[in-house]
Amino acid sequence: MTRLAFLPTLACTLLLAACASPPRETASLSTGDREQILAVLTASADGWNQGDLKGHLAIYDASVTTMSKTGPRPGIDAIELAFRKAYFVDGKPKQALGFSQVSIRPLSAQSALMTGRFVLSGGGLAEQSGWFTLVWIRTAAGWRVVHDHTS
Repeated sequence: MTRLAFLPTLACTLLLAACASPPRETASLSTGDREQILAVLTASADGWNQGDLKGHLAIYDASVTTMSKTGPRPGIDAIELAFRKAYFVDGKPKQALGFSQVSIRPLSAQSALMTGRFVLSGGGLAEQSGWFTLVWIRTAAGWRVVHDHTS
């Protein structure tokens, strides 16, 4: 092979090598991280069931967004307003909140994706349930939710 014929092949090889993705780190969370995330979720349900909506909302980071029928809604205030309007009467929840089928998938050492099912029951009302996806990040205050998509 002549030098001139070899140069395009070398250039293509170098270009392809430069475009290759670096090896991805396998995301993982420690058992302690998983336990902390689940503890925050449990405390959130406990707050709800005790009529402590602020306690329930402590799960969220200030930068949280929620997905609604009209698109993303920013902020804890929007969540609080929606929950008070739909699920609380005179400062008390209409139904008890529980979670099931919860799964945590690490995205990095600092973030995780949680999926699961919520169940609202009791209060003489028909049981309501649906699926949720929560995006968690590690903050100075501990693990907090930065995005909530519940349907």
